[in-house]
Amino acid sequence: MAWKPSEIPDQTGRTFVITGANGGLGAVTTEVLAAKGATVVMACRNAAKAQAVADGITGDVRVAELDLSDLASVRKFADEQAEFDVLINNAGLMNVPFSRTKDGFETQWGVDHLAHYALTGLLLDRIRDRVVTLASIAHKQTPKLWVDDLNYEHRRYQRNLAYAQAKLSNLMFARELQRRLAESGSSKRSYGVHPGVSATDLFARTETPIDRIIKPFVAIIGHPPKKAAHSSLFAATVPDADPEVYWGPRRFFQTQGPVEASPSSRLSKNKELWKRLWEESERLTGVTYKF
Repeated sequence: MAWKPSEIPDQTGRTFVITGANGGLGAVTTEVLAAKGATVVMACRNAAKAQAVADGITGDVRVAELDLSDLASVRKFADEQAEFDVLINNAGLMNVPFSRTKDGFETQWGVDHLAHYALTGLLLDRIRDRVVTLASIAHKQTPKLWVDDLNYEHRRYQRNLAYAQAKLSNLMFARELQRRLAESGSSKRSYGVHPGVSATDLFARTETPIDRIIKPFVAIIGHPPKKAAHSSLFAATVPDADPEVYWGPRRFFQTQGPVEASPSSRLSKNKELWKRLWEESERLTGVTYKF
C-alpha cells in the first residue's frame, strides 16, 4: 500500500529546519510536521511572508531569515542554530533569466545547489539525524555536468539546462554526502528525493508570457502540492528509509503518484563526478565538511 503522511509517528521533541518554507512544498511540509508535534524552523529569504504563513499553522513553528543568494546570510543563519534533527534542503529557483548571486554565482546553481552545500556543511555538526535534499526529474534533461564551467563563465546561458544542472547537482550532492557519511562511520544519513511535478509558484517565475499559462497545464499532468510533498516527508521521518534510494513518484513519467524507489539518470550515478562537484563546491564556497 502507498505510504501516506498519516503514518508519520509522533514527532514531539524533534526539530526540522526547512529552507524555502514560505510557500509550495515547503509550506505543506511545515504544516504536516507541525501537526505531528515537531518544532519547525522556516528558513526563508522573506521573513515577513514566512511569518504570515507560520501564523496560519498550528504548532511550534518559527521563522528565521535565510537568503540563499548570499553566503554571508547562509553563514549568519548557520551560526544562530542550535542542535536539531533534520535539515530539508527544499528551496529553489527554476528557469529564471540569467543573473548572479551576491557572491557572483549563476543564480539557479548558486541558490539551488551551492548555498545548500554550504548550509549543510556549516550545520552538519548540529544535525542529529539526517539531511533531505530535493532534486527533480529535470536532472535528466542535461546531457552532461560541465564541471569546468559550472558557473557559466564560458558558455551560453540556457535557463532550462541551468536548472537541470542545478537539480543534477542536488542529487549528486545528496549521494556524495551519504557516501562520505557512511565512509566516516557516521549514523547520520543523506537522502535525495524528487516531488514529481506540481503546480507551485516555481512554475510562474520565468518572467516570460508562459508564466500565465503554465500552472494550469502543470496541474493537469502533475499532482497537488500536498501529494508532491510526500517524498520529502517520507525521507525526513521514516526511520528505516534507505538513503541509497532516490525516493519519489514513478507514475506518468515520474510526474505523479505515491513515493517509491524512483529511477535517475546514468549521469547522476557517476561517482567520479560526485567527487569533482564536491571539490568545486568546496572551492567556490570555502566550506569544508568535518565528518
